[in-house]
Amino acid sequence: MIDYLILGLIWILTFVMVVTTTPRDMLREALAIFMFKHSLTWLFGLLVVEYKLIEYPVREFPYASKSSFSFEYFIYPAICIMFNLRFPRKKSMLHQIGWFVWFPSWMTILEVLVEKYTNLIHYVNWSWYWTWLSLLLTFGLSRMYFIWFMKKRTGAR
Repeated sequence: MIDYLILGLIWILTFVMVVTTTPRDMLREALAIFMFKHSLTWLFGLLVVEYKLIEYPVREFPYASKSSFSFEYFIYPAICIMFNLRFPRKKSMLHQIGWFVWFPSWMTILEVLVEKYTNLIHYVNWSWYWTWLSLLLTFGLSRMYFIWFMKKRTGAR
């Protein structure tokens, strides 16, 4: 029961963070980022579970998927909205690199804590650095997609 409570709190916190940090005039961009990151994390999440690298002992839909609906479908994509919409594009290259390093780092630290103290995630043949690298890769791909999406959107008008 405590695991479901923790998961619910993570949902609420993520939702509040997205709602309070997403400008109203950027809702279309936020949705595009969310859907793109969602497609990446859902695919990677299913592969990781099928190859028995990670298990999710407590999950919302145990008969539908062995993957975590919360993490792959909502939490990671929602955080990616904040990553992209608040990206420091007018700052120095060092600041931008720091942004890329910061997001996978704090998320990995939280995931390791969740893995250690709850039944929400269990590393089978996985380690924290795989989480960090996969987050870095998917954030990088989402950033490239967002830049492309913005060029296409502004170029069409």
